[in-house]
Amino acid sequence: MESKAAVFSLSALAHEGRLAVYRMLIQAGRDGMAAGEIARRLGSPPNTLSSNLNILSHAGLVDSRRDGRSIIYTARYETMTRLLAFLMEDCCDGSPEICAPLTDRVARSQCLADVA
Repeated sequence: MESKAAVFSLSALAHEGRLAVYRMLIQAGRDGMAAGEIARRLGSPPNTLSSNLNILSHAGLVDSRRDGRSIIYTARYETMTRLLAFLMEDCCDGSPEICAPLTDRVARSQCLADVA
């Protein structure tokens, strides 16, 4: 991932409402979640949610698909993985103990448990 793309993704996430939406979609898994359900759970007005989803979509962090009358949103895990890899790329400067708490957290993450 290039710096510009990383900045674009990070700026999209640098808002409390958008971060909440994104975290909810990460937790929803690959099935995603309907926009109406997201709005209901977050107590978000439809126009605010629409704006937040649009920004996340333009940053490449979420995808959408139509399912009947609903629009289902899903997190783009590949973008999240590239962003995290970019942030970790130069980590530790040869001292892995600096990043040990983070790598331990990744090893215990629910994402890896779902893959196994």
